Amino acid sequence: MKAHKCSSFTRSLAPLAVCWLILLVIIGLRIYFTAVISENNARFTAAKRNLIMKIEELNAQNQELEMDKNNLAEQIQTLETSWKKFNTSRAQWSIDEYCPTNKGKRECVPCQKGWATSGSNCYAINDPTKYENLRTWEEAQEDCSGKNSDLVVVATEAEKNYVNDNSWPKGNLIQYWIGLRAVDGKWKWIDGSDLTYNSWMSGQSAVGGYCVVSIQNQGWKSVNCTQKNRWICQKKALSV
Repeated sequence: MKAHKCSSFTRSLAPLAVCWLILLVIIGLRIYFTAVISENNARFTAAKRNLIMKIEELNAQNQELEMDKNNLAEQIQTLETSWKKFNTSRAQWSIDEYCPTNKGKRECVPCQKGWATSGSNCYAINDPTKYENLRTWEEAQEDCSGKNSDLVVVATEAEKNYVNDNSWPKGNLIQYWIGLRAVDGKWKWIDGSDLTYNSWMSGQSAVGGYCVVSIQNQGWKSVNCTQKNRWICQKKALSV
């Protein structure tokens, strides 16, 4: 009888134990998923915070770029205004230089004052007598550029003779820079073209760092571009 009661009691406890076990599993799962959700929420919150910070940084950068854009636009406007004024002034200067007023009338000439005319070109023979006023090849080209010209580019034998004849000496100052220099083993003019007549530089290799001078009655000679010499500028003559 007692055995029967024990068996009945044991059978009645089994469902209860199963219920408790299920309840414990549910509680455990709830705790686990609550922790996972909390962790994910924390991660998402951090990501959201970082994203907001990035957006704020991008907005700040965008504002800076907008300010830079406005500043550049103002600078461009200022430069355009200055350029227009410069061109107007330059045009007036060109008119006055090429077409000076004589007795109330303008008379135009092919080359401005101080420039010699030969063929379709104008030449400025820069012949300072003091050493401190001489120029390296680069400095000479810079001076010519400031005069809206370049170091002379010789196209024909006749022009070569003209340049040579006008390379007049003064004591030991006998060399005049022309627009020819060594570039990548070749003799090239300042305008990028190759020397057409190699005989003009016969026996003189195009060594890097060397440029060409004209010497009266001697022709052309290659010397170091850093030497100080006189120089000849050239530009197109005005058609009148």
